[in-house]
Amino acid sequence: MAELFSPATRFSTWRQLWLWLAKAEKQLGLPISDEAIEQMEAHLDLTEEDFAIAAEEEKRRRHDVMAHVHAFGQNAPAAAGIIHWGATSCYCTDNADLIFLKKGLDLLLPKLANVIHKLSKFALQYKDLATLGYTHYQAAQLTTVGKRACLWIQDLLFDLRNLTRARDDLGFRGVKGTTGTQASFLAIFGGDHDKVEELDRLVTEFAGFRYAYPITSQTYSRKIDADVISALSSFGATCQRIGSDIRHLAATKEIEEPFEKDQIGSSAMAYKRNPMRSERMCSLGRHLANLNKDALDTYAAQWFERTLDDSAIRRIDIPSSFLTADILLRILDNVVSGLVVYPAVIARRVRDELPFMATENFIMRIVALGGSRQDAHEHIRVLSHQASAVVKLEGKDNDLIERIKQDEFFKSIWGEIDSLMDPATFVGRAPQQVEKFIDNEVNKALEPWKDTFSEDVSQLNV
Repeated sequence: MAELFSPATRFSTWRQLWLWLAKAEKQLGLPISDEAIEQMEAHLDLTEEDFAIAAEEEKRRRHDVMAHVHAFGQNAPAAAGIIHWGATSCYCTDNADLIFLKKGLDLLLPKLANVIHKLSKFALQYKDLATLGYTHYQAAQLTTVGKRACLWIQDLLFDLRNLTRARDDLGFRGVKGTTGTQASFLAIFGGDHDKVEELDRLVTEFAGFRYAYPITSQTYSRKIDADVISALSSFGATCQRIGSDIRHLAATKEIEEPFEKDQIGSSAMAYKRNPMRSERMCSLGRHLANLNKDALDTYAAQWFERTLDDSAIRRIDIPSSFLTADILLRILDNVVSGLVVYPAVIARRVRDELPFMATENFIMRIVALGGSRQDAHEHIRVLSHQASAVVKLEGKDNDLIERIKQDEFFKSIWGEIDSLMDPATFVGRAPQQVEKFIDNEVNKALEPWKDTFSEDVSQLNV
């Protein structure tokens, strides 16, 4: 990704675009020599000297595109007079950016699919492991570790869909001229509209795009940037959500991110195992999520056929959004490849809360045996408040079950209490939901990417 957004790739792509334009113009009858084409083809990659020439020229001209036209002309003297023929600067800059958007998404999508694949294996492995579910961050009914992972997976599938759609929707600016009217090319081809349209089609085909946008101004609509960055920003929010859940679970010692043998959690507190990967994921996810606002503001601020206030910010935001997403995927891959689950801690936390959750089962069983629901509810209410006071005011363990086993009202179900307390009976269809979700939704969505999956773990450098 860093290479894709490097100056070397940017300026060599400009040269490639000039070559495609010259080849198409020659094919349509313009007087461009074979020697010019050959010299251009031989110098698509810039040398250190080429960069120096362009930099010096840009100091003089204050125009990056014309500086590189000059540098390319030094390499290909036979083509010096026809490089950029009929084009405006956005022929290079905008078409190159669309190429980078497409290639950037092509780099991200297999990595995202691989993360989903790994997390799906985790979900299936722990589909039956009952754990506390939370609403309002208060203990609620039980769920399973695998089912919770499926919440993350579903959101990542939305991101996979959004990024795939954004990539597949991308068109090419093509050959449109100064204000998008193609007037310069119409003049070059003596008023031949068909040749102008064919020129647009040929260059678009050379670039590997399915179509060119039929309407542009000097630029392609900055709404395209907003569309792509919106999908990336949404993925950034997903990373924050997953990272936050893992950080909370690490605090209760139920699940932890990978922690290396010699890793230090704190310079002062040697016992700590800080979730630094997940914290980094939340930090970078927040940055990526907020780039969407830049893209929308830039689109909204464009006047008529174009203004240049979009240029500097796009040179920051487009690479930043892709580089940040790429880093986030490396962190996600590293984390989900080595999530550590502590079933004993999870079971203890379930036991602490389960007595209160099980009371509904007790009431239903009393009624099934001929007792009064209202009477059972009142007895449970009184005993629950007593047990809650012991926990909150005295700091002792929840003794509700012992109280129920000593209350004669519940004598008819004393022998069934342990079976009525089995955590597996409190998770509903969570295991079945995991299996069906992975089979019906996840595996189908990942089908185009299955040949790219790798069990290797993305390594993170400090």
